[in-house]
Amino acid sequence: MTHDHDLVLRPTDRQTAAALNPPPGRSGGDLVVETLAGLGATTVFGLPGQHALGMFDALRRSSLRYVGLRVENNAGFAADAYGRITGEAAPLLLSTGPGALTSLAALQEAAAASAPVLAISSQIPTAGLGGGRHGYLHELPDQSASFRGVVKSVHTVRTQSQIPSAIAEAWKSALTVPHGPVWVEIPQDVLLSPTALPVVTAVDATPEEVVPRIELTAVAADLLSHASRPAIIAGGGVVRSDASGKLRQLAEKLQAPVVTTFGGKGAFPWEHPLSLQSWLEDRHTTDFLEDADVLLVVGSGLGELSSNYHTFRPKGRLIQIEADLGKLESNHPALGIHADARLALQALLETVEERTDESVRGRVRELLAKVGSRIASQELTLEQGVLAAVRRALPADAPSFWDMTILAYWAWSAFDPRGANTMHSAQGAGGLGYGFPAALGAAAAEPTRPVLAVSGDGGALYSIAELATARQYDLPVTWLIVDDGGYGILREYMTDAFGQATATELTRPDYVALAESFGVPGVRTTPETLEEDLRKALAAPGPSVVVLPAVLRMFAPTHLG
Repeated sequence: MTHDHDLVLRPTDRQTAAALNPPPGRSGGDLVVETLAGLGATTVFGLPGQHALGMFDALRRSSLRYVGLRVENNAGFAADAYGRITGEAAPLLLSTGPGALTSLAALQEAAAASAPVLAISSQIPTAGLGGGRHGYLHELPDQSASFRGVVKSVHTVRTQSQIPSAIAEAWKSALTVPHGPVWVEIPQDVLLSPTALPVVTAVDATPEEVVPRIELTAVAADLLSHASRPAIIAGGGVVRSDASGKLRQLAEKLQAPVVTTFGGKGAFPWEHPLSLQSWLEDRHTTDFLEDADVLLVVGSGLGELSSNYHTFRPKGRLIQIEADLGKLESNHPALGIHADARLALQALLETVEERTDESVRGRVRELLAKVGSRIASQELTLEQGVLAAVRRALPADAPSFWDMTILAYWAWSAFDPRGANTMHSAQGAGGLGYGFPAALGAAAAEPTRPVLAVSGDGGALYSIAELATARQYDLPVTWLIVDDGGYGILREYMTDAFGQATATELTRPDYVALAESFGVPGVRTTPETLEEDLRKALAAPGPSVVVLPAVLRMFAPTHLG
């Protein structure tokens, strides 16, 4: 009797011949790039270094497209954005020691935002592994230890035969929900040594599904069906699992208002009659959510920003759907359902009963009116006008990437992303420098549409070198730099707390002249001309820079009183 798996194990005559006679001139680096291509990768990011040259030389013999950035951390941000936009694991090729360590902040952001990044680093030669002090260039006693607290999984290779399986295992880990960054490291001599191993052609690394338990979704469906005031908090897990359509169907079936977290922007239509938008840093919204008798939280751990700085105290029954087991019930007791958001929402859709509630849309309008009145009382017309100008200039389907800057903090609450998976920021880990290199990664993923990056002048200085990358690859990224002469939000925080600010003022360059020195068009704009200048820049091919000199302020917080 012949089984299906027996057939899979029998190669054709051509495959056998190719395996017995692999092409000459290959090294361990070729096994890396062949495995990546076999897994479906098409684009890799990174920065070469002495120990990693075996991988980079092998790129010449592969079909993979290489996008090289100027700083490893920025390469990590670009891979992060590529992973967010495509849902694929983005390979990131790095060298040993300083090169590897420079990527740590980007990998922390990828971990916090569940972005699938496959980091592959070189290591010192095999003879130096084990923690001894041999004096190799870039030597660390235990390089992987620096990454274990940041990435999902660590995979160490010691022989060439281990390369395909280690990378496949890492790929599977990166794409099993919750997505995240993974780490593979390969010694220099393993990458450089000639190999007689067959060309890697077939690699199986199918991600595992995190399926909800039916007894839990049955209880959740019953609670939601019989709730008087149900509400929904939609987090980034909804966006990452491509479940925004199912979320909308469930909300409409239950007549449940929906607020999206800052990581979940676009998970629910902004102008929908059931949309509470994203005003999580507002006591009116917090009160509304606390008053729900059944609150469904999907794809969010209800962390600091999503809980109005941990002032949120739900009074009703909480249901939490979360793929990251570490986040399940980590902040509030709940009916915890460990599952991918899409699968769990589908299960609820099939089992909840339809509700009618003629008052709910009025309550949503009332809440948004209260929020609007609170903001209007603070005389923040400049900030609102700038954000509105950005929204009008940006095409509806164009993705945007926001650094940690005051305009981004406004956008978290007040910006309509006009679609799922179109607005991204560094709010996961909160590091500076994310916006521009991330936008470059998104443009590499989908070069047919413009991409917007937004930074303050402080964050922009982290990423200036990548103007060379943008020009070299002619990536269609428009970079809006809001120049207030310093770390604006820190200046505001310190002034409010201590009466004056320290270490927040910056001597900065002429950003327009600097951009032009890289061959990138630049323009200095004003709040009044911002919309038109942005529109022109976004419509033009290739990269561009728009500089807005302006001092913006944040709206008053509600969690301190």
